[in-house]
Amino acid sequence: MTEESQKATLELQGVIGFNGKVPNGLILHPGDQHVIYPLGSTIVVRHLTENTQTFLQKGGHNMSVSCLALSSTGKYLASGQESYMGFPAQVIVWDLETYEIKHKLVLHQGKVEDLCFSPGEKYLASLGGRDDNKVCIWNVETGEPICGSPAANNTALKVRFLNNRDDMFVTGGHYNLRVWHFDLANRKIRPTDCQLGVMKRVITSISIDDNDEYMYVGSATGDVLKVSVENCLFKASGPKKKPFSQGVQCVLKTLSGNLIIGAGDGTVAVLNANTFKVERLTQVAGGVTSLALNAAGDHFFVATNKCNIYLVKLDTFEFELRNTCHHGKINDVAYPLGYSELFATCSGSDIRVWQARTRNELLRIQVPGLECLCITFMPDGKSIISGWSDGKIRAFRPQTGKLMYAINDAHRDGVTAIACAKDCSRIVSGGQAGQVRVWAIGRQTQRMVASMKEHKLTVNSIKINEHGDECVSASNDGSCIVWDLNTFTRKNCLFASTQFKSIMYHPDQSQLVTTGTDRKITYWDCVDASAIRITDGSMTSHLNCLDINQEGDAFCSAGGDKVVQVWGYDEGYNYFTGVGHSGDIQAVKFSPDNQSIVSVGEEGAIFIWSAPAIPQPED
Repeated sequence: MTEESQKATLELQGVIGFNGKVPNGLILHPGDQHVIYPLGSTIVVRHLTENTQTFLQKGGHNMSVSCLALSSTGKYLASGQESYMGFPAQVIVWDLETYEIKHKLVLHQGKVEDLCFSPGEKYLASLGGRDDNKVCIWNVETGEPICGSPAANNTALKVRFLNNRDDMFVTGGHYNLRVWHFDLANRKIRPTDCQLGVMKRVITSISIDDNDEYMYVGSATGDVLKVSVENCLFKASGPKKKPFSQGVQCVLKTLSGNLIIGAGDGTVAVLNANTFKVERLTQVAGGVTSLALNAAGDHFFVATNKCNIYLVKLDTFEFELRNTCHHGKINDVAYPLGYSELFATCSGSDIRVWQARTRNELLRIQVPGLECLCITFMPDGKSIISGWSDGKIRAFRPQTGKLMYAINDAHRDGVTAIACAKDCSRIVSGGQAGQVRVWAIGRQTQRMVASMKEHKLTVNSIKINEHGDECVSASNDGSCIVWDLNTFTRKNCLFASTQFKSIMYHPDQSQLVTTGTDRKITYWDCVDASAIRITDGSMTSHLNCLDINQEGDAFCSAGGDKVVQVWGYDEGYNYFTGVGHSGDIQAVKFSPDNQSIVSVGEEGAIFIWSAPAIPQPED
């Protein structure tokens, strides 16, 4: 690696998040020391006791990871991605001893639906998504494709090798269940359809017993079918009385031969493999998408589509929540003034406060049925100020999450931007209808002192200057207005053919920096509102957010291209990029000590990057 390429890449310190929507996306390594899971286009390998993280991303996926598979010894990891319709969707084989890419396999288009290694680690089976629907066999050592075939007449969803044979595997999906024989000499795979009688099932999960005698397949109907592997004949199904709600999403065989079932409604149950009687049952938050048994067979992990990870004791079914994170679009991120040890994020009805070093959740604030659109800390650190979709501004205590006060009817259609004066006496807010309002904050009262209406569309960003005597608001209507906070009148105005998404004061208050849908980053003079410099912030997509560090020598930008970019302020040159998100980046922030950059995305991921030193220009 050259020094130049090292300069160009942001170092990833840690991530908060887990894509719980990926089927079987949580994998426990055979050593029981690490769990592996996807987050956007990044794959995270996390040590369970030390809480350290390793990232598989260098030269890896450029879009969201859709499936994972681990080889029997844990030496290799295969990952597939989702791509645009008609575009290649690659499979990557990683060597987990070196954390390097062994092979990139490209045959599927649109999406890789599922992956499975043969028990001897010689072969890898890959299954394309709905628009591809091909099953391919690859040589793991050479990375060469051996053979392939359409998986079925209808969409296939799962592929599993037998436990003791490298030449047989099973596929299942929409009204199809097939046992395949792999003929290496002739480079052919030949299917045999399983006879299920009058049953029509969408196969969502497959587990095969140790002797390769029977397979147990979960269905979207909520039952489990027992099918002979050798004869391809249906044998039994259950549970007899009541199927599992929202389908059986995961089936896992225990060391004793029973089955652990994960259902779409959050039910986790132990099912007797012979009688199909439910022996134990519990409920977790979110639909179950992954089950992973430890080597001793006495504990197992449960992952849900709400991005929660639980550890369950098999004999008692006692469970503890081991990991939690946002499971939807994160709208904003904020640090307390001058304090880098924690930060807050908002997503959906949640505000969460995180410890920056350990990445642990310290506090969760919930207002059910609403969406938090923006957050900031009051400069004295005594409250979290938040704007909500119901048009209210709510202030919460950062230690307890208790509501301190609420400003009702702050904005008719939702509070979309918010800022606090440094002396904590005022809040300035913006709404979807274009209003900018100033609120006086006292010990017991919160009252509106001004309402300025010159924007025509949503106000996306508001900043107050260091002295507290003016603020600036940026709107979708292509205008940024500088307001005098003593007279509550317009001082200046900036116009461009764009929807402004973010605006920042430079720390010395001499310039403003804006960005928006035109992909430009523009420097403006604070005195006469003239454009000083215009540079291309992205070549491919809109920009959503900006932040300038405390020294004012660097700023970062991000948006629809899913890349965090760090720029030298004076030269306007992009020195560093960080790739890892798989959705639009909604907000980005420097930590107050300028050691870290936090970015939050549409996919629910929080990435913490090391803030680099900007190269100094040569004399």
